Amino acid sequence: MTEVVDYDASWPAAYARAAEQLRAVGTGRWLVEHIGSTSVPGLSAKPIIDLAVRVGSFDELDDRRQGLVDNGWLSLRRQPHGHRVRVKEVAGCRTHIAHFFTADQWETCHQRLFRDWLRSHSADAARYQELKLAAAAEEDGSAYGARKQPLVLDIVNRARAARGLPPIDDLDPERSISSG
Repeated sequence: MTEVVDYDASWPAAYARAAEQLRAVGTGRWLVEHIGSTSVPGLSAKPIIDLAVRVGSFDELDDRRQGLVDNGWLSLRRQPHGHRVRVKEVAGCRTHIAHFFTADQWETCHQRLFRDWLRSHSADAARYQELKLAAAAEEDGSAYGARKQPLVLDIVNRARAARGLPPIDDLDPERSISSG
């Protein structure tokens, strides 16, 4: 079963600490934003802080690998298509997920579009929360992400349309990383 908890007012501070650490590793050049359900005030979420990090290039990210490792950011064996991911864990439990994007990906990043939409459309945030709670209550925790995908894709496409962007058919064929 997937753990989804009520909104926790400490999440913004947890994000701020992680963002400060990532900015330091990126020598102040990386832009870091809070994404995911923990970034939407009032929304229930898995207690994992998601961050979007804009880097100059993936080569730059690779050059900072040791600084990330020294600060507890671990690479995943399986990376999503189109961006990079690092995670932090405490006692074997994932606490943070950092999604790294290049500057040319930043404005159309699905995670940022989704967050912005939920923050400004409370009815969609409520629908999403209801779906998450129902999916989390199911015995098959592996289906949690798949159960959310159609609604997330619908919301992302509405957010894209609002910005004059074309719709997409899939968020990411390898999107098993999302913490939601």
